[in-house]
Amino acid sequence: MNHRALGALVALVVFGLSVPLVSGQAPQARANRATGGTIPRTIDGHPDLQGFWTNDTLTPLERPTEFGEKAVLTREEATAYAKKRLDQYLAQPKDDIHYDDAIWQGENYDKQTTLRTSLVTDPSNGRLPPLTAEGQARAAARARRGGAAGPSDSAQTRTLAERCISWGNVGPPMIPPTYYANMQILQSSTQVAIRHELMHDVRIVHLDGTQQPGSAVQWMAGFSRGRWEGDTFVVETTNFTEETNFRGPPRTTRQDITTSTQLKVTERLTLVDPDTIRYEFTVNDPATWTRPWSGEIPMRRIEGPIYEYACHEGNYGLANILRAARAQEANAR
Repeated sequence: MNHRALGALVALVVFGLSVPLVSGQAPQARANRATGGTIPRTIDGHPDLQGFWTNDTLTPLERPTEFGEKAVLTREEATAYAKKRLDQYLAQPKDDIHYDDAIWQGENYDKQTTLRTSLVTDPSNGRLPPLTAEGQARAAARARRGGAAGPSDSAQTRTLAERCISWGNVGPPMIPPTYYANMQILQSSTQVAIRHELMHDVRIVHLDGTQQPGSAVQWMAGFSRGRWEGDTFVVETTNFTEETNFRGPPRTTRQDITTSTQLKVTERLTLVDPDTIRYEFTVNDPATWTRPWSGEIPMRRIEGPIYEYACHEGNYGLANILRAARAQEANAR
């Protein structure tokens, strides 16, 4: 991460809560609400999902081995795990610090709405199912291609995150990134837009019956169509590329687990109270995993606005990495 990104992150984490913030709802959205019970609703009667949200959580995607078969922690156990995370952050060498959400998560621990040991809820062991033979072969082939190229041979061998293309947290599924886990939801009768703070990703969910494109048309984040089932907003996404990665930032090479174009993700967003969305998802890719797998992440309302990531501005890290590699090659010659 370059110094510009580190500075912006520190400012957001350390000072973000002290800046005067605006409301998480546009005035027009507030004026158009038709209240039903405790759930805010839009003028057409659906739950009003609009506003600023975070899916930041201490809960990892997969259950750590230290918890064995324990699916849910006691409050005391969860507090100890949170302290362990924060202590790991504070113990980093001062000349090689990786900034993540440890401080933010520690400060907001009392707002965490789950004591589960993993975001994965199915399988019951809290871990991703095994890869299929095809998935293993695909992963091995990518590893071989990655090993054939040096990590600093060109911009194309660096991660998509370093190249300011995509971090991958836009999903689907929307799995919290290491930091910047905030987003804004905008809603109309025909489309829902999910705007992520990290990078520049905006996902459009079509509610107007827009036809699904043919399989040859693909996106990193897929093509999303939504519908309402009662008060739950259901989104089905297909037409992915083979670059989607569930193990961190998407990469052009050396991906840990990449999906196939057969991937389908089903998401369910339920506004359980004015400040909480229960976000559930199921991932089904028969060419990658031996069975579908599901997860759940609580999303809580935050005060906005969210800020422009401005990834390329001052992104000296990528250029300097490549320049240094060329200098090493020249010295070797």
